[in-house]
Amino acid sequence: MHAWRPPDPWQLAALAIAAAVLLPLLALSWTAAQGSPGLWSHIAVYVLPRSALNTLALLAGVAALVVAIGTGAAWLVTAYDFPGRRVLAWALLLPLAVPTYIVAFAYLDLLHPLGPVQGAVRALLGHDSPRDLRLPDIRSLAGAVLLLGFVLYPYVYLTTRAMFVTQAASLLEAARTLGAAPAALLWRVALPLARPAIAIGAALALLETLNDIGASEFLGVQTLTVAIYSTWVTRGDLPGAAQIALAMLAVVALLIALERSGRRRQRYAATQRPRPMQPLRLRGGAAALAFGLGALPVAIGFAIPAASLGWQSAQRLSGHGGLSPQLLESAWNTVAVAAVATVATLLAGLVVAWALRLAQRRRRPALAAASLRVAGLGYAIPGTVLAIGLLLPLAWFDDAANLLLQAFGGAPRMLLMGSTTALVVAYVLRFLAISVGGIEAGLTRIPGSLDQAAASLGERPGSALARVHLPLLRPALAAAALLVFVDTMKELPATLLLRPLDFETLATRLYAEAARGTYEEGALAALLIVAAGLLPVVLLARAGSVHGGERRA
Repeated sequence: MHAWRPPDPWQLAALAIAAAVLLPLLALSWTAAQGSPGLWSHIAVYVLPRSALNTLALLAGVAALVVAIGTGAAWLVTAYDFPGRRVLAWALLLPLAVPTYIVAFAYLDLLHPLGPVQGAVRALLGHDSPRDLRLPDIRSLAGAVLLLGFVLYPYVYLTTRAMFVTQAASLLEAARTLGAAPAALLWRVALPLARPAIAIGAALALLETLNDIGASEFLGVQTLTVAIYSTWVTRGDLPGAAQIALAMLAVVALLIALERSGRRRQRYAATQRPRPMQPLRLRGGAAALAFGLGALPVAIGFAIPAASLGWQSAQRLSGHGGLSPQLLESAWNTVAVAAVATVATLLAGLVVAWALRLAQRRRRPALAAASLRVAGLGYAIPGTVLAIGLLLPLAWFDDAANLLLQAFGGAPRMLLMGSTTALVVAYVLRFLAISVGGIEAGLTRIPGSLDQAAASLGERPGSALARVHLPLLRPALAAAALLVFVDTMKELPATLLLRPLDFETLATRLYAEAARGTYEEGALAALLIVAAGLLPVVLLARAGSVHGGERRA
């Protein structure tokens, strides 16, 4: 038997980070238990049924839509060749650059009874007053399903297209040789093989749906996320909000189980060395129809809202003489807090990934692997739930710090709760999985022989990381930093709950302008967020051009 050895400092640090991820969940349970039985019965009767039904209906509708659009688009650009196919292959990723609340913000203005769309329809039909003709209101559950579906389908498109491209072409060509029509080829061969990838993409899209608060609130849909926010902010009822958050975590657990199930079954599709499938050439009307079908989700999920925001921003700039000081302050706040959170998230991710690398080298990966899995939980937890769970630990820290301050004659202060530190902590826990995943992927590309060579020359693990691995990790670190930075810029739920007083980011300013109905004022903030969101989409598009079988001869 091997003698037990205590964990090294890297593993202890990784365990501490994992504990920090779990702490809000434990605190959430503690907070929920502080509510009275009468409070829970009130929530169970009057709040949960409506919110839960709306949430489940929203999830079901979004799941059906993202699977249909994402799978159809992936098959279209993989199985067929037509003019514009290469452009569509990357353009179908563009809705990822637009957060759901920004799409809802844009369409609320476009489809408002006094907006340009309904105005144009009334003018075309000869009506003067909005009372004479009104289109169906987008502020509905159906409207939320449509908008969220056309924004989140790229999650299914990415995973499913990767599966279609890497499937063994011989299987599909054998089916063609046996006389299978294109529809039969899709339904009987391609889809069964791609089912795990579809499940993974759909689970990711549904987790984003659960995290949404802006679009659901703008469109008048009372989801669990909206119920948590209103219960805490409007009613000041933290135990009640925590109880609703626990119910929401049950839904999250089901979605994670779906994603894990799909990942376990993903192995059987690659039974032989794949080669790209030869696409079927389309011409004439069929080619035009294929391009139109592929361009439709891009137009609805990206082009139309982006053009609307651009037009509103131009109107705002031309009519008011430039950017307002409030918007500039919000932009600076966003960049500053996102930069600090990105650095902290990268450092934490580097510790967890490096601890796993050391543990694997020493054949003791159990603790480090557990830390890695726990670190990935934060991304699955909706921002609203994470923020509610953090309120109690942050208050505990402030209370303990104030005891020390008073012991030395200092005045009590809100050290965390009254500063942007709370936001940074929430961002780090929420997006740690992105950092860990990117850095771990970068480390796997570094040969283990370099570790052995550094150890033989007397380098300690920290020195080897700094002098050998970090220079080789620069591309992975840069990609992870970009993704974390953009996601922190777009994060709305956690920012709404944890930001200090009089502290606005671009996301919260947009939320406030939408609540006031001043769409032109919020368009500039929305456009800046969309512009930042385009950066990781460009990276994905470039990666897809290589891994998606789009190599040029």
